[in-house]
Amino acid sequence: MRQLISSIMAAIKISSKVDAAVWEELRMLAKESNQNVSGLLTEAISDYLRRRRVRPVVLDHLADSMDENDELGKLLAK
Repeated sequence: MRQLISSIMAAIKISSKVDAAVWEELRMLAKESNQNVSGLLTEAISDYLRRRRVRPVVLDHLADSMDENDELGKLLAK
């Protein structure tokens, strides 16, 4: 069991370029919230992935709804 948890929680090192002002804001947020930058980045990436995976489904439903209610939309626009 410990091995399973260890493999799930394994961290990797990454290298990327980030706008200097954004990086400083992230560092300040980490300090203000008593967290580390790594934790904030992990949380941000996780949130981003969750949003990106949901968005196409939501947009499909929105498009379907707009198609179904096209006439109502035209009336409301007047």
